[in-house]
Amino acid sequence: MTTADPDEAAEADRRFRRWMYGNLDHAAGHFGLTVTGPPVFGWRDRSISSAADSPDGIRWLRVVSEQTEWAHGRGWTGNTDANVLTGIPKPQVLRVHEWAEGDWRRQRAEMMTYVSGTPCSPTDTAPSGLDPSGIWWKGLQQAVRRLAATATDRINADQEKVDQRVRAAFGEEVVIRIRNWETVHGDLHWANLLTPLSVLDWELWGKGPLGTDAATLYCYSLTSPALAQKVRDHFPVLATSDGRRAQLYVAARLLHRSGLGDHPHLTRPLRSLAQQLLTSMA
Repeated sequence: MTTADPDEAAEADRRFRRWMYGNLDHAAGHFGLTVTGPPVFGWRDRSISSAADSPDGIRWLRVVSEQTEWAHGRGWTGNTDANVLTGIPKPQVLRVHEWAEGDWRRQRAEMMTYVSGTPCSPTDTAPSGLDPSGIWWKGLQQAVRRLAATATDRINADQEKVDQRVRAAFGEEVVIRIRNWETVHGDLHWANLLTPLSVLDWELWGKGPLGTDAATLYCYSLTSPALAQKVRDHFPVLATSDGRRAQLYVAARLLHRSGLGDHPHLTRPLRSLAQQLLTSMA
């Protein structure tokens, strides 16, 4: 078995990032924008984004790059599809441009409205001392309720996906039947929330287990007990049977991510939460 050379891997990462900078410049030229930066990279450098000037004012420019076989479907068009959502503080996609890089890669550029604000965290998990205001929490509650009541044919997670994640994480004998469904954001973590409140990254929204968004935010807050308690206080669904099922599914999904190297510091609290849930649901 050959071990990857860390220096070669680092150089490959640097080359890919330079290539993504070029994609951002290409998209800016297509839309007639001037990138004002600094660019921000998304999960595993899959996307690059930046503020940009336009003749009509400041915009947000995002370019996502994907292998051709995956460059389609709900995750590919989620931000644009989310334009139908109303009454939720979020960016709107104004224009889209796609292009191919040979037959191995496809890029999608989205020019969006610019929303001012500061991310609650530079990472998915909660930073130490984060303490949003009461007005912020009220706005988030309203946004989640309005989204939950929105009809859509998009799917974030179905029973098959729930079964797959839960059994992979906790064993084949564990079966969690979802009884109620609603429209969810699907990735409601602290880096996707701004203050003043705006909700970013709508790639994965669609129907999912009731309570998914509250459960997701709660799981990403487990390393900050006081903040985790505030999530529970503001989202009573977490104390219901639906909410417990959603927490178990989300914990399984995030444990899968931690197995891939993401947020390893969440592994222990997620497993502790899951054990509590499995015991109470037995």
